[in-house]
Amino acid sequence: MRHFDLTPFYRSTVGFDRLFNLLDQTNAESAPGYPPYNIERTGENAYRVSVAVAGFAENELNIELKENTLTIKGEKQTRQQEKSADVLYQGIAARAFERVFQLADFVQVKGATLENGLLHVDLVREIPEAKKPRQIPINGTSATDKAIEGQVETKAAA
Repeated sequence: MRHFDLTPFYRSTVGFDRLFNLLDQTNAESAPGYPPYNIERTGENAYRVSVAVAGFAENELNIELKENTLTIKGEKQTRQQEKSADVLYQGIAARAFERVFQLADFVQVKGATLENGLLHVDLVREIPEAKKPRQIPINGTSATDKAIEGQVETKAAA
């Protein structure tokens, strides 16, 4: 994979440090394969992250949101297996994991559910009213022009 040097952008931009850091992190790490996950768009401003956590119970999973980072951790509780049960082949992974997702500004976690071995984390982007675009009305004449027109009309009527 190619490595891009973003140093010139750091020197000529202000306020984009977080974006460039994310690009550097994306280039630096290879995509880990465990556990697999999906990111879905469920509405105009709604998203869902689904993580395959087969074999994990609710008390073995931890979801944490800190600033704009969503972290999902799983750690299996150690169980004493019975002596009579010998595992001949173990294909179901039961190792600890940690998945980290960078969230955009104004994205909030609405809730999480665990069903059929899938952990669903529902997200919604709620843009504050002050940040939303708004229409600015254009006034054809200024208030002083209207006042002058009013004075001219009253003199003409007299």
